[in-house]
Amino acid sequence: MNKPFTTVLIVPTGIGAAIGGYAGDALPVARAMAQVCDRLITHPNVLNGAQLYWPRDNIYYVEGYGLDKFAAGQWGLQPVRQNKVGLLLDSAIEPELRLRHLQVADATRATLGLELTDYVITDAPLDVELRTSSSGASWGTIGNAASLLRGAEKLITQAGAEAIAIVARFPDDMDAVQLDNYRQGTGVDHLAGAEAVISHLIVRQFKIPAAHAPALSPIPVDPNVAPRAAAEELGYTFLPCVLVGLSRAPQFVTNRNNSSNLIWADHIDAVVIPANACGGSAVMSFSDSPTTIITVAENSTKIKVPPEPLGMKTIRVHSYLEALGVLAACRAGISINALRPKIQSLRRLS
Repeated sequence: MNKPFTTVLIVPTGIGAAIGGYAGDALPVARAMAQVCDRLITHPNVLNGAQLYWPRDNIYYVEGYGLDKFAAGQWGLQPVRQNKVGLLLDSAIEPELRLRHLQVADATRATLGLELTDYVITDAPLDVELRTSSSGASWGTIGNAASLLRGAEKLITQAGAEAIAIVARFPDDMDAVQLDNYRQGTGVDHLAGAEAVISHLIVRQFKIPAAHAPALSPIPVDPNVAPRAAAEELGYTFLPCVLVGLSRAPQFVTNRNNSSNLIWADHIDAVVIPANACGGSAVMSFSDSPTTIITVAENSTKIKVPPEPLGMKTIRVHSYLEALGVLAACRAGISINALRPKIQSLRRLS
């Protein structure tokens, strides 16, 4: 029996990716890729679409820090049927906005059958601040990381949470021009970098799945919102997709035993990444292995880290449509050179 053909799809967070830089706009790529792969491993930035989501049994929702550890061969992935998800709410969230998030959590229990623990409110405001680098990529800080970790520990030890959904109060006074650019489909998601910091802290400390949804005051209706940004206009919270993703997120394991359903880095056949975003930890780890790396030129970003200066061997394609063809050929065991009109003759080795 052939081993499962397993692909990792990465679109780094907060770098203004043309596809994957908005609310769930890389979901169609992931859905299509899951059709030509036996297993697709990707991360919340690809799968989160605010109140929109599309879970599949062969798509694995893996937080970015956990994905880096997985790629380095230090952690493996244990697929699950369902996680018990703990909800951690920033004490800075106003009562009405907190109620909206609790109603979302109850709705996912009643309509989707998710299993959630009782929730925890942090013992101090998390104090999130947003930043933008000189390249235009977003990042951020959390002023009270200790409160975040204490809240997560309470959910794990007292409520038995197997995954953590965090909702932090984010600043409403974002730059008006940046926000307008993002809503029109030309800017960077300025929340994403800080969101990554929050989930990284939880995963690094407790080695369980985690993801974040920002709490924000509703903004005025804009008739010119671009389709790629429209998922974030639908309601009061971005929490539904996070709860759905975490409910089936694989658990992290550090002991490589003989279990047949564990997934490790050396099981990965291919990695797909934007062509100018090749400097991340996970991609660098995979580049030192036999894994095929496919770079997509059409998915432009605000950063410029192509594979060539890094000495990274890749298959460069123009679009995700072309990447799907490469994956289909690899899965079938067909050389992609055989699909081109001309094939060079074999040469004798000297």
